[in-house]
Amino acid sequence: MITGSEELELKETSRAEQLEGKLSFQQLEDKFMHSVLENDKQTIDSGKLISDAINYGMSSFTPDMMFEQLVKSYTLAKQIYGESVIRLVSGYEPDYVKKNIGIPEFQRELKERIQQKIQELRDEGFVSKDDSISEKGVELASLVLYFEELDKIVPKGFIGEKQSRKLFVYGDKEDARQYKKGDRYRDIAIRKSVKLAIRRGHNEFATKDLQVYEKQSKGQTYIIYALDASGSMKGKKIEACKKAGIALAYKAINQRDKVGLIVFGSEVKEIVKPTLEFTRLLKEITRIRASKETDIVSTLKKSVELFPSDRITKHLILLTDALPTKGDEPEKSTLEEVSMARSRGITISLIGINLDEKGRKLAEKIAELGEGRLYIVRNLANVDEIVLEDYHSVM
Repeated sequence: MITGSEELELKETSRAEQLEGKLSFQQLEDKFMHSVLENDKQTIDSGKLISDAINYGMSSFTPDMMFEQLVKSYTLAKQIYGESVIRLVSGYEPDYVKKNIGIPEFQRELKERIQQKIQELRDEGFVSKDDSISEKGVELASLVLYFEELDKIVPKGFIGEKQSRKLFVYGDKEDARQYKKGDRYRDIAIRKSVKLAIRRGHNEFATKDLQVYEKQSKGQTYIIYALDASGSMKGKKIEACKKAGIALAYKAINQRDKVGLIVFGSEVKEIVKPTLEFTRLLKEITRIRASKETDIVSTLKKSVELFPSDRITKHLILLTDALPTKGDEPEKSTLEEVSMARSRGITISLIGINLDEKGRKLAEKIAELGEGRLYIVRNLANVDEIVLEDYHSVM
């Protein structure tokens, strides 16, 4: 993981050219793009500051308020802004700020530094006159997130090809296997099932005699990345999940598979229909802010709407850290919507972050009904690897 105090090395990111120009923002000035690519630390730190601020739910910078909060209660300020924002906006390590915040001379210097940093953001156009984060600021944060993630995954080979053959519900008929609950009746291999029943000396079919065709994945895949942006995801959690979404979009779009986005909390906040536009996904992922409770039911309903009705591979990756909390019977409603989505040809995998026992049991039911996979994350650094692994499983 690259912190805001480290320089960003881009030696391994030349593969970005494969996206035929879709990674550059037309609105971005050429000199700014060059400064990022040339490791301009000040520009990179500004992008990191904006990105981290968004991850902690900030939509604007108010230097006086930030300073007053730090002086009033450093502990509360750290919860509101996060250590990275404090470091990048002040130029000091958080522990140093905490240790010296009660000294008047340090307070004066700290206030000047915060005001100076915000003024730099205004001068560069990353923050508007009203101190809200501008579109150019979002673009800067997007680029920094993108380069950070590729700097991690490209050298380690996480975006390489999966060599083993993967089986899925659509495609050419291949080998048969024993029928299991959830298989489609239309996939039953009648001739193979009859032969097996005769060979076993059965006068009538038993469930264990039924054979179904395994089918090899082919054609285009549509993936929807559904990210929980409830309040508990604030900070490092949502940052790791954003980077995982960027890795997924980069890999899938390179494979000419379409990727969509659903951001949900107490309601569905943002949607992007499955697309090949990497730049659009990158910016929408960067904008995500955490707030309030979790409504998985609306997310599942929306995913059904976003997928086309064509007979293609349709897969939903649901990433959350909590049980659904909205509605009278949220768990029951969630499982009903999972069943509805599956009946429309959508498979569902769930990636749970530090789920409790009750949450894990529901997650297991969702993955089982959705005929997808369940992953339990305890190390945020592994989220991108898990998301890519799940994508490879349906390629």
